[in-house]
Amino acid sequence: MKSIKDVYKIGKGPSSSHTMGPFKAVRHYLDNHEDTDHLHVTLYGSLAATGKGHLTDTAIEEAFATWCWTDKETLECKTRRGGDVTIEWKPEENLQVHPNGMKIASVNSDGDIYDKWTYYSIGGGDIICMEKPLESEENGDIYEMTTLSDIMEWCNNTGHAFWEYVDMVEGKNGVWEHLELVWKVMQEAVEKGIEEEGVLPGPLNLRRKALSYHVRAFGQGDTFKTRGLVFSYALAVSEENASGGTIVTAPTCGSCGVLPSVLYHMKTRYSFSDTKILRALATAGLIGNMAKYNASVSGAEVGCQGEVGVACAMAAAAVAQLMGGSPSQIEYAAEMGLEHHLGLTCDPVRGLVQIPCIERNAYAAARAMDAGIYALYSDGRHRVSFDQAVKVMKQTGKDLPSLYKETSEGGLAKEWE
Repeated sequence: MKSIKDVYKIGKGPSSSHTMGPFKAVRHYLDNHEDTDHLHVTLYGSLAATGKGHLTDTAIEEAFATWCWTDKETLECKTRRGGDVTIEWKPEENLQVHPNGMKIASVNSDGDIYDKWTYYSIGGGDIICMEKPLESEENGDIYEMTTLSDIMEWCNNTGHAFWEYVDMVEGKNGVWEHLELVWKVMQEAVEKGIEEEGVLPGPLNLRRKALSYHVRAFGQGDTFKTRGLVFSYALAVSEENASGGTIVTAPTCGSCGVLPSVLYHMKTRYSFSDTKILRALATAGLIGNMAKYNASVSGAEVGCQGEVGVACAMAAAAVAQLMGGSPSQIEYAAEMGLEHHLGLTCDPVRGLVQIPCIERNAYAAARAMDAGIYALYSDGRHRVSFDQAVKVMKQTGKDLPSLYKETSEGGLAKEWE
């Protein structure tokens, strides 16, 4: 299992699979084809089906237009001059490894296509290249224990917490510095999103709601106020994501509003220190990392249960830890966060990360708070483990028809045709 830094990626929305992944793929291809002035990109399956709504073409073109390299003779950084990208869409055709497949090739002056490389955007902004491994692939796994049951047993035997396991494995490899930056960007996304008004980009003409929810929350009693504030924070980040703003995958762009909203509320309402927030982020990252390693966080592969469901599990674990939960209670909170999202479909209307995604982030944030509190009332003992829930999520994702996995061919997306 790799670093939790792979769970928390900082970048622009609206989709980790459909914008961050293709952007990274084009950059990787250009890094290995510096003389290429014309690219031919073919998108397959889910990437093609919902790519325009997710701004996949925009991400590809931006990655090409802004790519720069170091001149080997002068050592100067140079940007591309001229050149263009041709994009071909094949939504009915899937490549073998993953529903989010793409091929990138160079085009010579005669229009001939050559040196075609195959990429897969596997969720959470991660990609794999079949021709040449990325640096992240070459780094390999760093976590020996890959199930929460094993890590929890280690915690119980040693007296350490989940976040201390993260510190033991990668504390000297810059993980805390990365989490500091992650927390900074998360807070900025909440605060920026709350101030913004107007209509989100795209044909749905969906108005931003974060500001109005935030204002109304202060007119409510304590219980309703808490819910309203958590809703507003989740809406703020998700709306920033839908607008192509800068957010943090947690574990994906489509689910990026859940964890920041919960942590922001815990900090502002209960005055938790940044140190404790970073430790909660470490534990949440560990939860997301295991779901990613043992199943998937890609909506195109397992549906929204792998995105919002895992995000809810991460946030629930963070809440339980911040409120003094034991390892067993934290594990229980994470399990509930995921279990009660099992089977959740990914059916974005018109391929946009807006309906039902934005509202779903707000609901999941509230559910994460509930799961964390519920676990704290218990002694931590329960029948279904987090590891079992992850296993079921993986199988459920395999059993879901493709029209319910980010293709916009079924569910709510079908009703809006």
